Amino acid sequence: MPNIREITEKIEREILSDKAFLSSESRGRKREEKQDELRTDFQRDRDRIIHSKAFRRLKHKTQVFLSPESDHYRTRMTHTLEVSQVARTISRALRLNEDLTEAIAMGHDLGHTPFGHAGERALDKLTSFSFTHFEQSARVCERLEKNLKGLNLTYEVLDGIRNHTKGQLPETLEGQVVRIADRIAYINHDIDDAVRGDIIHNDDIPFNIKLALGTTTGDRITALVKSVVQNTDDVVKMDAETDEMFNSLHTFLFDNVYRNPKAKSEETKVDGIIEGLFNYFIENPHKMPEEFSVICNEEGVERAVADYIAGMTDHYAILTYSNIYIPKSWGI
Repeated sequence: MPNIREITEKIEREILSDKAFLSSESRGRKREEKQDELRTDFQRDRDRIIHSKAFRRLKHKTQVFLSPESDHYRTRMTHTLEVSQVARTISRALRLNEDLTEAIAMGHDLGHTPFGHAGERALDKLTSFSFTHFEQSARVCERLEKNLKGLNLTYEVLDGIRNHTKGQLPETLEGQVVRIADRIAYINHDIDDAVRGDIIHNDDIPFNIKLALGTTTGDRITALVKSVVQNTDDVVKMDAETDEMFNSLHTFLFDNVYRNPKAKSEETKVDGIIEGLFNYFIENPHKMPEEFSVICNEEGVERAVADYIAGMTDHYAILTYSNIYIPKSWGI
């Protein structure tokens, strides 16, 4: 049987852009492994992420709206899939490494807390260290998955996950593609969900933005993706005019959705749930699953509690809080 991985790596060298990051040039993993005969290193990383428990939990984690009744609102899982789609479209058009792009996209939100950014802010206020979902996503991959063995991902995938939203740019163009695709996806699908939830209406979007980017979700995504493809060189970017309209669209979303009392009325309860869970497990670390006792011993109780709560789904966080603090009916 021919070595399919080596054939794939040869094809990458022949057809990808000279700006693409080749699988054969990866800086490797912290723990050296025998290479696969079928899959490149980045294909293996993507597969490990998709098969992880943290990935499966994304389907029950909030994107914007807490515990929505309708099946059609986005979750952190569907957000991840939409980011991957946008990022792969850009990478293919630029002849970058799609496998690296997809692996980063699939893993970029693995460390997101229950209740979206509200949960992230609540945990950050409670911990003595800075808690961010992007650092937590990298930690899930490096430390928490597979019974604390981690997924042992490549350097390039971890770099893209860790730097997908703030701070320094990812070292690869593929990582930079995911970073901009994340914004393209969430700004547009959050508007779509807000319209579905009667928080805003399409007519509310400023005319100059609609004139520049289009009037539908599909039109806007197409305009933004085209601008990225046409203007990327050594850095992934849009043209100045499109970037200005994109930032204006984000400001509109922030002012009219993320700060909208109707959309965020339930978020005031998140702090209480997260704080209640945090304080309880700080006092009762033995109540957490067994693997977190290892983290308690090696990195401290606070780190272990933050890891445990961050990994919860919305449903599990509410259930756990209820079991701790809500009295149960007496029965004989």
